Amino acid sequence: MDVSYLNIGCTFYFMCSVLDGCSRSIVHWEIREKMEEVDIEVILQRAREKFPDAKPRIITDNGPQFISRDFKEFIRIAGMTHVKTSPYYPQSNGKIERYHRTIKGDCIREKHIETVEDARRIVAEYVKYYNEVRLHSAIGYVTPQTKLLGKGREVFANRDQKLEAAREARRLRRQQQAA
Repeated sequence: MDVSYLNIGCTFYFMCSVLDGCSRSIVHWEIREKMEEVDIEVILQRAREKFPDAKPRIITDNGPQFISRDFKEFIRIAGMTHVKTSPYYPQSNGKIERYHRTIKGDCIREKHIETVEDARRIVAEYVKYYNEVRLHSAIGYVTPQTKLLGKGREVFANRDQKLEAAREARRLRRQQQAA
């Protein structure tokens, strides 16, 4: 989980995203005018509601929202664990940092966004593309949704079958050419 700044219509907003580290899927995100501890709790609770059986380990930086006493209590009551990254070392939360860099480069800065409503609509479209269409090299060139739903092995098995069939077809073609 991380918070990033967005400049929309010459006004700064906060975008908070919750990413599943294993699948790289964006579980939930919101763009807000402020980002205090209570806002983080609401966003995290909305993400948890999508996967009620999950007992996530939340990884965050040391932002003031994430180190407050109330947030610690929320994490404890919700049955989650919280890991804080090393100060001034954003690489330790690299997956979400990379996602924020990607969405800003591929989505936000590519378009002229005037209003926060436009930004929410455009980001929603991009997150759908990111989760359901875009292949990720770090997870074996499958979509985050495929990985999140546990279908990654099925995709890999289908790929292996196709590769084996192609190898066999090439072998047969070479035999026929040699004869």
